[in-house]
Amino acid sequence: MDFKNEVVELISSQVDLPKEKIAALIERPKNAKMGDYAFPCFVLAKELHKNPVEIAKNIADNISSDDFASIKAVGPYVNFAIDHEKLVSSTLKDVLAQNNHYGDQEVGHGNVPIDMSSPNIAKPMSMGHLRSTVIGNSIAKTMEKVGYTPIKINYLGDYGTQFGKLIAAYKHWGNEEDVKKDPIMSLFHYYVRFHKEAEENPELDQEGRDWFKKLEDGDPEAVKLWKWFREVSLADFNRIYKELGVTFDSYNGEAFFNDKMQPVIDELKDKGLLHESRGAQVVDMGEDENPAIIVKSDGTSIYLTRDLAAAEWRMKEYDFVKMLYVVGNEQAQHFVELKTVLKKMGYDWSDEIHHVPFGLITQGGKKLSTRKGNVVFLDQVLKDAVNLAKKQIEEKNPDLANQDQVAHDVGVGAVIFHDLKNDRLDNFDFDLNEVVRFEGDTGPYVQYTNARAQSVLRKAAAMGEKPSDTDFALDDDWAFAVAKDIADFPRIIRRSAEKFEPSVIAKYSLDLAKKFNKYYANVKILTKDEKIGARLALVKATSIVLTEALRLLGVNAPEEM
Repeated sequence: MDFKNEVVELISSQVDLPKEKIAALIERPKNAKMGDYAFPCFVLAKELHKNPVEIAKNIADNISSDDFASIKAVGPYVNFAIDHEKLVSSTLKDVLAQNNHYGDQEVGHGNVPIDMSSPNIAKPMSMGHLRSTVIGNSIAKTMEKVGYTPIKINYLGDYGTQFGKLIAAYKHWGNEEDVKKDPIMSLFHYYVRFHKEAEENPELDQEGRDWFKKLEDGDPEAVKLWKWFREVSLADFNRIYKELGVTFDSYNGEAFFNDKMQPVIDELKDKGLLHESRGAQVVDMGEDENPAIIVKSDGTSIYLTRDLAAAEWRMKEYDFVKMLYVVGNEQAQHFVELKTVLKKMGYDWSDEIHHVPFGLITQGGKKLSTRKGNVVFLDQVLKDAVNLAKKQIEEKNPDLANQDQVAHDVGVGAVIFHDLKNDRLDNFDFDLNEVVRFEGDTGPYVQYTNARAQSVLRKAAAMGEKPSDTDFALDDDWAFAVAKDIADFPRIIRRSAEKFEPSVIAKYSLDLAKKFNKYYANVKILTKDEKIGARLALVKATSIVLTEALRLLGVNAPEEM
């Protein structure tokens, strides 16, 4: 039952404000004794020429509902206190009836391509690739939960000047046998060496540009090496994606759009948008703005050219209602240019293109950089996380079955959760020992809370007890706090989807876990009395919601830990 929505309806019957504005104004009193929702009347004072205290009293005197234990004016606020037993009963009934479909809703429908992960071939996946991958994966799951059809696109960085540089590096220092033995690391070392040597020998950069021009022109040797680098890279990426539990619907990278760029360039010319500036072909962005480069002075394309071609192709292919680009914050200007150029071309659907930016992962306060060789490899981080989880499991529960699988779920889940609990725009420092802890604001803490709930249900079954499916009459404060959080889950999902912000769900799961652990510590759940079935229903509902919240984050929920 949506109690907040009922508050909106009740207030709406008394004031001349749009329901959306009423909903935005509603607060949660900091002191629970003051009620569960509060509507501030300051906004009405100027319009009604009345004291907000008087307005609050008038509203409270004229509304009533059986779903609230009390509706009263407290100073300039109208405070609503939910009937505890009614909230617990209606919430548990909904969750147990809908199971993992609890929170499903129809916010919208239609295709939503999500451009995410997108590593560069011939480079190992680093911690820098984690954010786009897990944020995009969680957004896809959440969009599906609210009615959309997500299409996860791994827009591989498999084209551009860097591949000319890599080919040049391989031609100078490459060894076929080394690449066959350890493809990614060998290619990575060539790439790092190229940039170091280019600092002393700037002619190398030109050599790299020349090889890229050959690649664009279809030179057989350049194409053969490029295809080989792409093939070995994809095999390595897919191994890591399997560890993370992430899949894709498309691997069409930049190269896929190589033959689709010229039609876009021609279209820009035909529409009178393209002109020459310092030898380059550009589109004006407006006053005081640098023009958007479409073709460089040497005749080669750039990211924007390919992204324009990709956007047009995706619209034709998917007929999307929204398109999301989960790409770092430093690329914000690129997406301003992409949307602006598409709009100038007459494509109003560009309004539904959304850049979903995110901050950096640092280590020891320092930015990670592949080019400078200052990089933390993602596969090693995942291995270390799993080993750390296994060590703790062996200490806490040495007899646990499926230890390896649980350690994997906990270790990998810890890394994913740590990323997603941070507001996406924030930078954060990564310390593995802090990430894989079973206490504190961590993924393992939420997983352990769910496993604890499952353990209670197993013990109850051994006693011959099970969750009630009809009687949910609990009115204690501990049960109410848990049920109130559970009742909020559909709103949390909707908010996460609207803001493209997985941290909303991660923070919610931590809050629910804390409230359930307080319930567990203060209530004797397995006492055989007339309310044991209702208490077990609360335990089961908590487990259902925690499991689903973790799933939406891309994290598994082991039933034992």
